[in-house]
Amino acid sequence: MPAVLGADLRVPVKGGRLAGYANLDYAASAPCLEQVSAAVAAALPAYSSVHRGAGYASQLTTARYEQARHTVRAFVGARTDDAVVFTRNTTDATNLLARCLPEGTTVVVFDTEHHASLLPWQRVVRLAPPAFPGEAVRAADDTLAGIDGPKLLVVTAASNVTGELWPVAALAHIAHRHGARILVDAAQLVPHRPLNLTALDLDYVAFSGHKLYAPFGAGALVGRGDWLAAGDPYLKGGGAVRAVGEDGADWHEDPEPRHEAGTPNVLGAIALAAACDALTATGWTPLVREEERLLARLRAGLAAIDGVRELSLWGPGHPRVGIVSFTVDGHPAREVAETLSAEHGIGVRDGKFCAHPFVRHLLGTQDGGCADGTASAVRASIGIGTTEEHVDRLLAALRDLAGR
Repeated sequence: MPAVLGADLRVPVKGGRLAGYANLDYAASAPCLEQVSAAVAAALPAYSSVHRGAGYASQLTTARYEQARHTVRAFVGARTDDAVVFTRNTTDATNLLARCLPEGTTVVVFDTEHHASLLPWQRVVRLAPPAFPGEAVRAADDTLAGIDGPKLLVVTAASNVTGELWPVAALAHIAHRHGARILVDAAQLVPHRPLNLTALDLDYVAFSGHKLYAPFGAGALVGRGDWLAAGDPYLKGGGAVRAVGEDGADWHEDPEPRHEAGTPNVLGAIALAAACDALTATGWTPLVREEERLLARLRAGLAAIDGVRELSLWGPGHPRVGIVSFTVDGHPAREVAETLSAEHGIGVRDGKFCAHPFVRHLLGTQDGGCADGTASAVRASIGIGTTEEHVDRLLAALRDLAGR
């Protein structure tokens, strides 16, 4: 199995002692894989500018950067002619696509989405949280049927709040039946499950390196190149142009250079590719099997604690990745998170997880603010490096807290 940096991290806890850190906040940012750190270290001695240098270091760095693009394309099962544009993260990738939509495009998105999928659009139709997966498909079907002109359906592959998997293949089929395209936010899927863009017939996929064990500031937008080639360059500057004259610029038609002006995050791209290689080399079967074992242990333990309620859109039996959000009766989410950290050396996330409408729906509240911890939840998330001891420590701490 791959190994992560920081597995031996010790943190101060109540009483002045040190405890091994139980990192259960992977859904926010996953730790760095050892293979990723090694790949970046290997690239640093010859690090140089890309694409425009004749020197050996520049040529080598350019080759590594472009190889990273091929690796990412293969990792998500993209078509051979799909563009792979390196971005900062999923939010950046989504905003890039938003800038490239044909004029008059209507975007359809569920209120269950992360803010990165809710906020970038000019013309948007927001759909209520569906009661079951089939309702999501029907709602998208009905809505897209009533929209004229270009249209884009935006949906997550795995919820960043509940971990639940969405029926992206069925949604892609519906979108294409109505002449729409589909963008899938795969930020929470690709660290946990394989993704094949071609087999699912997706148009665009966006994801982040920092959730994929490559926390070096790179993400990617992968998908059809025509909208990207026709859209205004995301950044205007060196590298995005073929020539600049007194009357203006002749922009690259290829999406990658067109939207990667300036010096790109070369090391971030190399890190992202190294994470893709490491997960591919390990194989998904052992990774998924171990995650599902730990997730079942965590969820069963939470269900056995009086006063703890797991949040779910489609019920406890629906498939999900290693993300669980919950509340503890009588204890605001921030108090729970701070207690877990200060007394037990456990890192979790509290709040609305950049998905305010969805969390309010799950909690049954209409509060629009973020400061009130009683209108928030706690999220525990697992991945490579999570152990039984981490899970059991969290459960023991919650039993203690719930009994106070």
